[in-house]
Amino acid sequence: MSLFRLDGKVSLVTGGSKGIGFGMAQGLGEHGAKVVIASRGKEDLEKAHEKLIQQGIEASYYPLDVTNKEDVNRAIDFVVSKYGSLDILVNNAGTNKRKPLLEVEEEDWELVLNTNLKGIFLMGQAAARQMTKQESGRIINISSIFGGVGKAYQSSYAASKGGINQLTRVWADELSEKGITVNAIAPAYIKTPMTEQWLDDKDRYQEIVNSTMVKRVGRLDELKGPAVFLASEASSYVTGQVLYVDGGWTAK
Repeated sequence: MSLFRLDGKVSLVTGGSKGIGFGMAQGLGEHGAKVVIASRGKEDLEKAHEKLIQQGIEASYYPLDVTNKEDVNRAIDFVVSKYGSLDILVNNAGTNKRKPLLEVEEEDWELVLNTNLKGIFLMGQAAARQMTKQESGRIINISSIFGGVGKAYQSSYAASKGGINQLTRVWADELSEKGITVNAIAPAYIKTPMTEQWLDDKDRYQEIVNSTMVKRVGRLDELKGPAVFLASEASSYVTGQVLYVDGGWTAK
């Protein structure tokens, strides 16, 4: 079990104030990592930070717009100046605009692609620069099943997540000689406070669970294990992979 311990490691989780980002931040902290959570909303960050502290996790927070290169660089500097290194990046911040193709506005496309793909790129690039100096690191990009399968009304979201999958593979090849592994986690629908109301639609919920083998949506805690695995020495020979956490959806 020591292979899964993260004692002494420093992690940064973007989009870490709620939802799956917060859940993965908890998982890393529970296994010994120092955790910095980052997102746009300072109030949400403060609440999430307090929860982590109450759990006995060493944590800090940083208000961050992942689409702004200067802001991204300052966030990396903050982590390194406070803790001395950056060992784990969970590249999670994202958004979505579900619309039929014929109704997608240019502004919708730009919002989703800028946040989900440009933001992932800027964060990954800045983290990789620091990890290259250290000659070690773990980058975990958060993708989606819709980076690999088709789903109506997901044009911009699916395009961004497919791009994340390819960035993961390219970066893994480039950074392997630097001692850095790069992998992605691609969840199906996960029940969180943010998705709970959307999943309350019985017809929609039934369509989703019927697409899985296990006939249910995922739980937030079911992403902790994959995040810890990819952040730890247990995955030292794993890179360039997209790990689907989807209840069997993509295997059907």
